[in-house]
Amino acid sequence: MARPTVAHIDLSAIRHNLEVAKAQAPTAQVLAVVKANAYGHGAVAVAETLAGTADAFAVACTEEALELRESGLDAPIVLLEGVFAPEELDIADTARLGLVVHGEDQLRWVLDARPNSPFWVWLKMDTGMHRLGFAPEDYAATHSALRGCPHVGEIVLMTHLARADEPSHPGTADQLAVFRSHAGTLPGPFSAANSAAVIDHAKARGQWLRPGIMLYGATPFGETHPSAALLRPTMALESHLIGVRELDPGEAVGYGGRFVCTAPTRVGVVAAGYADGYPRHARDGTPVAVNGKPSRIIGRVSMDMLTVDLSSQPEAKPGDPVQLWGDRVAVNAVAAASGTIAYQLFTGLSARVPRRYLRA
Repeated sequence: MARPTVAHIDLSAIRHNLEVAKAQAPTAQVLAVVKANAYGHGAVAVAETLAGTADAFAVACTEEALELRESGLDAPIVLLEGVFAPEELDIADTARLGLVVHGEDQLRWVLDARPNSPFWVWLKMDTGMHRLGFAPEDYAATHSALRGCPHVGEIVLMTHLARADEPSHPGTADQLAVFRSHAGTLPGPFSAANSAAVIDHAKARGQWLRPGIMLYGATPFGETHPSAALLRPTMALESHLIGVRELDPGEAVGYGGRFVCTAPTRVGVVAAGYADGYPRHARDGTPVAVNGKPSRIIGRVSMDMLTVDLSSQPEAKPGDPVQLWGDRVAVNAVAAASGTIAYQLFTGLSARVPRRYLRA
């Protein structure tokens, strides 16, 4: 029998979540972010599901884009970091990839290129996140240089928001003000809305939405939000109990003896660990569900196993199902208990965990 740890992916939920994004700005187009293997969900399966509903797809690099092209995806694809060397422009030309241009080197490479078809350029401005992008005062001149290039087609005006997941923080309004001040009169559609801005910042939505984490059913916010509550979980990471122990008060569980029983305790051993992508630093009390009922992590997560409290389930036995996150255990709750975010849990899911798809 195969090891029981598996990730069940609900493709209909991903499509539903895309529709939630579209409903926030019905006239906007949608660039569905499927980088990092669609946040661990499987880029090819997700793109196949959303083809015809999403207007384009976003990836981090040409390798990710070519995987989608080789699967048969014909929809527009955008490289969110652009190319890393001028030679990659030949790949972008052949594979019909849109390009983010965020710095002087990339600008020079594009202007010097001789593609067979005009490049679709997403011109990035640094409005305050201070990772990538042209300075606001240089943006108009850069835009003019690209417009004057015969092998550059449409230019999308783009920025990225650093604190859109903090609804009350003024930083988002400040970034949008900078963006409009330096790009507001330039021709071309604009794009600033990541998942948090799609949900909460109407002024950021523009002509192109860029939903990422919301497609995968996790809220980008640290607090409840009425629109985020419309999202459906897309991944259920599940396994089975493979052992049960009855421990006395004073006995410790797992490496380092982090958890010490204060009462008679029934302990379940689950076939899942950090080599599967479950966070090693999950604290005692991190929620899980056993037989669909609430339980908790006790003891340190190890490479291939973790331990849970079965004291309220005297009937639980090896072979019973355990959900580590999904519809019964919110991935954000697991992330919060582990000092991380849902993005890392999804993208860190190990290749040894099979993905099983519920088709849309």
